[in-house]
Amino acid sequence: MKENKQKLIGYVFAVTAVFFWGITFVSTKYLLNDFSALEILFFRFITAYIGLLVMHPKFEKIGLKDNILFALAGLSGVVLYQLFENTAIHFTNASNVSVIVSISPLFTAILSQLFFKEKNLSFWFILGFIISVTGVTLVCFNGNTALEFNPKGDLLALMSGICWGFYSVVISIINRKKYDPLCSSRRIFFFAVLIMIPLSFMGWGFSEETAAAGGSDFLKSLSFTFDKTVNAVRFSNPYNWMNLLFLGVIASGLCFTVWNKACKIVGTVKVSCGIYLIPVVTIVFAFFVLGEEITLLGGIGALVTIVGLFISEKSPASKAQALKRESSDID
Repeated sequence: MKENKQKLIGYVFAVTAVFFWGITFVSTKYLLNDFSALEILFFRFITAYIGLLVMHPKFEKIGLKDNILFALAGLSGVVLYQLFENTAIHFTNASNVSVIVSISPLFTAILSQLFFKEKNLSFWFILGFIISVTGVTLVCFNGNTALEFNPKGDLLALMSGICWGFYSVVISIINRKKYDPLCSSRRIFFFAVLIMIPLSFMGWGFSEETAAAGGSDFLKSLSFTFDKTVNAVRFSNPYNWMNLLFLGVIASGLCFTVWNKACKIVGTVKVSCGIYLIPVVTIVFAFFVLGEEITLLGGIGALVTIVGLFISEKSPASKAQALKRESSDID
């Protein structure tokens, strides 16, 4: 009886994490009205780092070589992954991005095959991969009867998924060293923020006027303003504060904690399938909050993608895939 109660708590934790991670795409889309992709990323993980420091003020001694690994994890899994994702949401629907990014475990399996020589590419994996890519293609054509689409957002979302695959390779090496999970996550956030500091100064002064005068939309996503008037306006908006705190404290700090507990109680393999339901949450919230249309083609594409992901899981779970699920602390 006690064991069943514990499992129920584990499933509740997993559902909670999936639910909030699904909303992050909608929350980011809202913040893009006042902030650049880089600014959202910077403020989110500053908040996340402080939140984890308050929750777990423990420090571990880490050598130089391992710090390099943490820095690589921060670069691939936070800076590049989140920056591509946030920028993608600027160009396309939050629903599209959530579906495309959801195939990141497939890239993890492919990269682990290359780096760790693990036998991930089974028949079921290849079949699931083909089905998922077909679904993603339908999502990219969402709402375009003439089958024409602007590829910027969708390709950036795809790049985000690939970056997560590289992050998973790095984090699998880190996890073998048996560091405290919370300390590891906080150190990754620390290096990510360090990397973002010079980026923020590079984007200093790149205003909307500059972009309108010839600056690219992608460079605009890297802008970072220190203008007191602009900051006074956007930080006086309570909804901006709510979304920033949600992304930092809830989505990055709290969800990481409850997801790890769910994996420990129920088992990583059993709860991992919940990751593939994140796009469903995003699509529903994007419809009600952002007014994004749910077209028949887009709905079918999302369903096909999720089915393909479940089929790919019929292959034997590799270590890298399992570590990817355990380390889903960034979204």
